[in-house]
Amino acid sequence: MKGELIFGVNPVKESLMGIRGAFNLYVQTTATDHRVEKIIRLAEERGVAVHRREKVDLTKMCASSHHQGIALEVEPFRYTDFDDLMTSVGKSGSPGFILVLDAIQDPHNLGALIRSAACAGVDGVLIPKDRACGVTAAAEKTSAGAVETVPVSMVTNIAQTLEALKKLGYWIYGLDGGARQTVYGTGFSGNVVLVVGGEGDGIRPLVRKQCDVVMSIPQYGGVSSLNASVAGGIALFEIAKGVRG
Repeated sequence: MKGELIFGVNPVKESLMGIRGAFNLYVQTTATDHRVEKIIRLAEERGVAVHRREKVDLTKMCASSHHQGIALEVEPFRYTDFDDLMTSVGKSGSPGFILVLDAIQDPHNLGALIRSAACAGVDGVLIPKDRACGVTAAAEKTSAGAVETVPVSMVTNIAQTLEALKKLGYWIYGLDGGARQTVYGTGFSGNVVLVVGGEGDGIRPLVRKQCDVVMSIPQYGGVSSLNASVAGGIALFEIAKGVRG
């Protein structure tokens, strides 16, 4: 196999509609869904070879039974260069809106956060090179194809990157369950960065020091903390009211 395998109707469709290189499309022999037929046409238009496979074979290939009868062999995920991303955002004429993920380990959380970011109008997502999950097939599946619509940049040092963003006129907001100030009591405008910490320890100390505001999401019972992707999604749409509303 020349590249990596992504699977699921939406991730495959979005990938074929994008610029990412694609090599082979694998379709379950019994798949007759109209969405699958549309994907086959997209593949044929791009000159991508189409192969029929039994369900059990697709499950083995994807190491998952949640492939929805379709998988696509693509080139490795293309991360966007940070400087190129910021240049593009600066030329847009609109306030910048950046999501920074500090040490997210679970690919499903990563995919869900990227999907929420795309829906909230975020310009780009930043993730660290080390001690964090990258954009894997599982993350792409959870994002429902959103990784093809919002730039994702991998940076060496999150704290230094936040410092650079401050110099570009961004205000840094971090999520922390123990903060007194809440998301709902915070006004958002101008260039905004939202920092979401990892599943276990949250935002790391050096990254937290770079935050201009640390805020929480009020909870009214149940478990003691929200899942990282849920908390991030809530904050993203609250910020979007001020930045994109």
